[in-house]
Parts: sequence; C-alpha cells; structure tokens
Amino acid sequence: MSGAFLGMSLDMWVLLAVAIGAFAQAATGMGFSLVAAPVLIAALGQAQGVATVVVLAALASVVPLARGWRDADPRAAGRLLVPTLLATPVVAWILHSVNHTVLAVSGGIGVIGGVALLASGLRSAWLRRPGGEVATGVASAMLNVVGGVGGPPVGLYAANTDWSPARTRGTLYLFFLVQNVVTAAVVGLVLPDWGQVAALVVGSAVGMLLAARLPARAARLGVLGVSALGGLALVAGSA
Repeated sequence: MSGAFLGMSLDMWVLLAVAIGAFAQAATGMGFSLVAAPVLIAALGQAQGVATVVVLAALASVVPLARGWRDADPRAAGRLLVPTLLATPVVAWILHSVNHTVLAVSGGIGVIGGVALLASGLRSAWLRRPGGEVATGVASAMLNVVGGVGGPPVGLYAANTDWSPARTRGTLYLFFLVQNVVTAAVVGLVLPDWGQVAALVVGSAVGMLLAARLPARAARLGVLGVSALGGLALVAGSA
C-alpha cells in the first residue's frame, strides 16, 4: 500500500514539474528543463529521464513558437545552434560509458551552477562575440546531453543581448526546439506518456495566457528558485 502511494506521489510530482516547466517555458522562453529535468531523472533514472526531458522540452516550444514565430530571430538562433548541434553527438559519444550516477550528479551541479550564473546577472560583451557564441553552444550541448538542461548558458547569453522580451522568447523557443529534437535523436527517442503531455499542454496554455502580464522579474525569480531546488534534489537523490 505504502509502495503504491509512493509511486503515485512520485507520478504527481513528475506531472507538477512538467506543468510548471511548461508554464515557465511559455512565459519566459526557457525554464522547462531546469524545472522538470531533476524530477524526471530522479523518477526515471538518468538515461531515460534525459531522453524523456528532451522530447518534452521540444514539445514545450512548439505551440509558443507557432504563436510567436514572428518575434524569433533565426540568424541569432542559428549562430548558437551551429556549435550546439556539432558538439551534441561528440559529447554523447565521449560520455557514453560514464557511470549514470556521475552524470546525474553532474547534471544537478550543472543546474545549480547555471542558476547561480543567471541569478548573478553576469554581463559580458565577450558572450556576444563569435568565441562567446561557440562557448555558449558547446556548454549548452554538454549540459543537455548530461542532464537535459541546456538552458542556462543560452539564458546567460540572451541576458547579455539587447533583445526585447518578445524577441528573447521567440528566439529561445526556436533554439530549444531544434536543439532538443537533435538531442533526442542522439541520445535515443523515448516517448512521454499521455499524462506528461497533458500536463505540458496545460502549463503551456497558462504560460502563454500570462506571458504578457507576468512581471519579468517575478517569472525569472520563480524559475530560478524552483530550478535550484530541483538541482539540489537531483544531487541529493544520486548521492
């Protein structure tokens, strides 16, 4: 009885994380994987969790991008996608034989480190140069393969541009859609269950409705706070 209860409880945590992550993605342009990945990896294991996260993360960008595609900057997304997509299979090959517990802990540390960098408001003109774009893409590829959390380097890059909120959301939707489709093809396709998809749809719908009304600072702090807790839970659960 208690085992069934714990299983149901964990399933509910997964659905809640997916819904909150989809809300964050739709409202701010990023945040799905930061919120959902630690819970999904804890529930499903590192390999299946990452594979499920990247598929859901791709889906989390589809509808918002279809609605706000005019705000996306394909050139800016492309400059980040080239190094990201080139690095993804290389990183996956290098890490193929690494212990899954090590990868899960590394992913959790990556989440916490990314949250800290985003929260610091780090400003650097170098990030907007070609070298910074390559470093951003490679770092995002590495974190996405390890823990399904490729967002922090790209979020840090976006924070150092002069993009409007709408342009930021649109460009990030485009970037994460392409990145996660390619990552799913590299790490292995795992289809989410209907409950996870339903939770994603609900979260995305609410996020799109509130995107223009939600104070940017409140949304950002919420994503960072939940993400930090998720990263800590992933590290603790893998220890």
